[in-house]
Amino acid sequence: MKVLKIDHLGIAVNSIDEGKKFWTEALGLELEGIETIEEQKVTTAFLPVGESEIELLESTSPDGPIAGYLKKKGPGIQHIAFRVADIEAALKELKEKGILLVDETPRKGAGGARIAFLHPRSTGGVLVELCQR
Repeated sequence: MKVLKIDHLGIAVNSIDEGKKFWTEALGLELEGIETIEEQKVTTAFLPVGESEIELLESTSPDGPIAGYLKKKGPGIQHIAFRVADIEAALKELKEKGILLVDETPRKGAGGARIAFLHPRSTGGVLVELCQR
């Protein structure tokens, strides 16, 4: 498996409008775009930082995964995403190594990416996303 870089850090927020203030006003990052992914019940906003990005995640539904995360832990870092060269090969290799997968096959992510999550029980408590662009 070839990990190319940290693609983005996913940060759960109650509201993108409120959540973006620190990143845009204090740090001067530019909001690149906002996209809703209906299947995942989330709206995302990306703020580029060099070759990586900050991804703000706002739930679009009270039963969405981000809503659940916010209820349990409050706003904050929800996941770290690594860009990989071949997501299918990466998932196969990790499964063979005994890593628990949330997603056995890639699904559609924001910005046209193909994504898959690894279970925090296998990653030291961190939700890890693999993405291929």
